[in-house]
Amino acid sequence: MKLTQASIAGLELDSDKSEQRFFDDDLTGFALRVRAGGKRTWIIQYRNAAGKSTTKNLGSCKTLSLTQARQLAKRDLANVTLGSNPQKEKSAARIRAAETLGSFATKFLDHQRDRLKPRSFQQVDTHLTKHWAPLTSLSVHDITRRNIAVRLSEIAAERGAFAANRARATLSKFFTWAMKEGVAETNPVVGTNRQADEQARDRVLTDAELITVWQACRTDDYGRIVQLLILTGQRRDEVGAIAKTELVARSWLIPGKRTKNGLAHEVPLSDLAAGILKQAIAREGRSGRDTIFGDGSGGFSGWSKAKAALDKRIEPKPAAWRVHDLRRTVATRMADLGVLPHVIEAILNHISGHKAGVAGVYNRALYSAEKRQALDLWAAHIEALLAGKPASNILPMKA
Repeated sequence: MKLTQASIAGLELDSDKSEQRFFDDDLTGFALRVRAGGKRTWIIQYRNAAGKSTTKNLGSCKTLSLTQARQLAKRDLANVTLGSNPQKEKSAARIRAAETLGSFATKFLDHQRDRLKPRSFQQVDTHLTKHWAPLTSLSVHDITRRNIAVRLSEIAAERGAFAANRARATLSKFFTWAMKEGVAETNPVVGTNRQADEQARDRVLTDAELITVWQACRTDDYGRIVQLLILTGQRRDEVGAIAKTELVARSWLIPGKRTKNGLAHEVPLSDLAAGILKQAIAREGRSGRDTIFGDGSGGFSGWSKAKAALDKRIEPKPAAWRVHDLRRTVATRMADLGVLPHVIEAILNHISGHKAGVAGVYNRALYSAEKRQALDLWAAHIEALLAGKPASNILPMKA
């Protein structure tokens, strides 16, 4: 029969059948499949390369008109003539669509879990599951350079240009892995722009700049974190996630899972640093949690917005600076006060210089007393600057 709007309107199943196919006289292989219960579906029927009769569902009569269905049928039947297999292609397309960034990100993270240090793994996990979350539902085959470039701009606006660069590096590493696994054919990150040029930094804040930063800090989480960074010289994330259980006597014991090099680290606390922590712990609503800063279980977040707000309050404005510059400043100024290099390295938890290589294997000294003396000296230097006293009033350490 010739399938027309009028002819299909009157089609009914034979009483002894649960399904019938009504083929079109004008287009061989094109049919309307009618099932008991009233379901009507456009189909094509053809023989594949092995000579086996195959059926492909084109869509429901409710969503495809006769004209639209006939056009799809002509295309697919023509492809069959040219040697393709529409049903196989449909299955392949379904598999391809299911191969999303989110599904393969889970496999990639499993692959990286034992290959990265805990802190590095956490950063990679955050990049893929949070920063790239808007793309996780897309097939890895369909993610384009444009998708990535747009999202990089969004990350830069939300978290800063350097955070966007880190997220970009992680996604590129993921696609390189996916290519080696035979999942992806290309790396669409290649050719996208970094959101900021990165060079090795040597920025050291002057005493005057350091004090203007300190004085612009408020008695909130971020303000106290910045002041502790100035007093201890530790890393941002280490201070941001400090916990009550890490405080023992007048020391802060950072577990290896939270340090960059994976080694547990002791930071002696000056009276000034201990006082800031005591105030933070005592504030209202914090008694039921171990982590001192932030609202979630992972410590403080919202670094970029908090830094921008702090910068607006600083007067006079210092030259461009980053939070990590405080760590370099502490090390440099301690050296100016006469603190020996190996003690500074011990305070920073660095395995380099005096403790690198074979020497590091045999040199296990913790320098606890020297670190405490140096950090007390540094705190006294900060207090003198805050009181308006010249730095020369602080006696340097004796070699």
